[in-house]
Amino acid sequence: MASSSSLTLSQAILSRSTISRHGSAQQLHPSPTSAALSIPSFSGLKAASSSAAASVSRRRAPAAAARLPVRASAAVETLEKTTDALVEKSVNTIRFLAIDAVEKANSGHPGLPMGCAPMGHVLYDEVMRYNPKNPYWFNRDRFVLSAGHGCMLQYALLHLAGYDAVKEEDLKSFRQWGSKTPGHPENFETPGVEVTTGPLGQGIANAVGLALAESHLAARYNKPDSKIVDHYTYCILGDGCQMEGISNEACSLAGHWGLGKLIAFYDDNHISIDGDTEIAFTENVDTRFEALGWHVIWVKNGNTGYDEIRDAIKEAKSVTDKPTLIKVTTTIGFGSPNKANSYSVHGAALGTKEVEATRENLGWPYEPFHVPDEVKKHWSRHTPEGAAYESEWNSKFAEYEKKYPEEAAELKSIITGELPSGWEKKYTPETPGDATRNLSQTNLNALAKVLPGLIGGSADLASSNMTLLKMFGDYQKKTPEERNVRFGVREHSMGAICNGIALHSPGFIPYCATFFVFTDYMRSAMRISALSEAGVIYVMTHDSIGLGEDGPTHQPIEHLASFRAMPNILMLRPADGNETAGCYKVAVDNRKRPSVLALSRQKLPNLAGTSIEGVEKGGYTISDNSSDNKPDVILIGTGSELEIAAKAADELRKEGKKVRVVSFVSWELFEDQSAEYKESVLPSAVTARVSIEAGTTFGWHKIVGSKGKAIGIDKFGASAPAGKIYKEYGITAEAVIAAAKEVC
Repeated sequence: MASSSSLTLSQAILSRSTISRHGSAQQLHPSPTSAALSIPSFSGLKAASSSAAASVSRRRAPAAAARLPVRASAAVETLEKTTDALVEKSVNTIRFLAIDAVEKANSGHPGLPMGCAPMGHVLYDEVMRYNPKNPYWFNRDRFVLSAGHGCMLQYALLHLAGYDAVKEEDLKSFRQWGSKTPGHPENFETPGVEVTTGPLGQGIANAVGLALAESHLAARYNKPDSKIVDHYTYCILGDGCQMEGISNEACSLAGHWGLGKLIAFYDDNHISIDGDTEIAFTENVDTRFEALGWHVIWVKNGNTGYDEIRDAIKEAKSVTDKPTLIKVTTTIGFGSPNKANSYSVHGAALGTKEVEATRENLGWPYEPFHVPDEVKKHWSRHTPEGAAYESEWNSKFAEYEKKYPEEAAELKSIITGELPSGWEKKYTPETPGDATRNLSQTNLNALAKVLPGLIGGSADLASSNMTLLKMFGDYQKKTPEERNVRFGVREHSMGAICNGIALHSPGFIPYCATFFVFTDYMRSAMRISALSEAGVIYVMTHDSIGLGEDGPTHQPIEHLASFRAMPNILMLRPADGNETAGCYKVAVDNRKRPSVLALSRQKLPNLAGTSIEGVEKGGYTISDNSSDNKPDVILIGTGSELEIAAKAADELRKEGKKVRVVSFVSWELFEDQSAEYKESVLPSAVTARVSIEAGTTFGWHKIVGSKGKAIGIDKFGASAPAGKIYKEYGITAEAVIAAAKEVC
């Protein structure tokens, strides 16, 4: 019975999509089926060129690095080693799969895979625990390539490890239409890729989110007799990632939270697109990360120092109270006689002559895309070992389920994404009229009781965004089981960290909050949410000029339109308590489409005719005194302006007009409806339409048509009490009435 339960869980996970393996601070994962793995011993490779070799010696040794203690790692098991020749073939196989794919596509970035092949090999062949035939096994280790342009490194590793998503033909179709090997890693295209990376710095922030998720679940569900949640998050980031501000934001939080199972490899090759990093990036990264609360290790020879890499990982695992940065000094394009250690190898194919020269330099006599038989045989063990890892964990979970049925049910919900039965009937609050930000908090606290995967917080605005879960404490280094996350004033990394949480397990429902105008700081992360199908809930308060005296710096104008223009994201603007509850139901239901809730600072009344069910349609009628779907005029409003439209309708009806009032909560949801439904709300024969929204009118003519009127704000706001600004900007019932009389 236990095994069938575990099998069901495994099958549920496999039906989803994500990769990786498991780790322990004590050992490099001995196989569950054998006493020791066959792990290579790395000797040196010959230097790619004199210039490449010199690049290592010319690097300054930071004073901090010289005094870093090497912690004892006696608990780390010494594993059986293969021959140096096999290791060299394996590492060079990775290099040439990348070289050949970029060359065939005549597009891509060969330099990073050539330089990072040794650390990639050590990670995927020795250290990480994963099941290639089930990339979504829950307790896998996670790997993030933050320097996503070097994705052929990851594709080569997935191919060698036996992932079905990356066959030889997939490598040959790198960067081509319909390929499983796109130009940057995409989790929704390639099983085995955890998160979508490309914009530099996003990946390391995602990795922080993945590590947070692991630490949170471990604290909630592990028991003294059962360590059911136990895996590492590994990340490779480059100089570009280090330069982006988001990485510092995220790594500051990782240090604060003490994420001891996050291990990041900094590919220190001192080359960016414009040339040597000396032109723009000369800070001491080691010292900065120490100040951020990280343990820092320097591998001085990342080209051939395989034992250094191996020892660094062992040391990192022995440090359990803080994340570790392993700075690995490498040569970009290692092995290329004429392009190594230069920007020319960063983002372009080597060219036929240089490929041949590199083959000769590294002693590689094989045809393009060839994997030597002995390398193939060596890597083939990961398929049975991965299956054994997962089987062992399934048995462990079955025992856990017997002993701790309530915790197991919660954890299973988070792992599979299957929401508790009837959750939507248990959270809908009865609320009086209020600011929708306050109604949002009521919803969040009701949802937290029925959704075990709900976790989140604000960018230092919790008391203003109203996002605190009152029954829980703060997620902190000493209390990782809690569910209120304090992000501090770090909007950009907040969004990216939430993406990592969402993509860790399907049942995680992360939310994050700030003022709506500050989405400008986190737009890149929000776009990646939409692209990577990460169902983050963005709780954005102070949604209009209605916030009043703080003025135009804080008053969003173009923001609603900008998110309506973004693919695969729901822009939701509720008018009252019913609609706020409806927005949360929609947001929770849409696990592969993020949601943005634009919420008011000012108090709003509950309106007659609003409903949760209506919100699910995106646009719906809240009042109508016409018949036969033939109103004289249709008034359309969102959020706080729906009340204005309703008041205008009352006045027009007194004059004998047949008026329909439509709440247009979400353009995207309305577009999803059938043509028949849309015609029932906005009949094409009725061209007399007026919209009102305290934001830009951009886009509204798609709804009101060429004969309709769009009332809005096409300039910046002002500092004054909200009522005064509304009046001065013409966001009033009187303006709606006048416009209605013009069009009908």
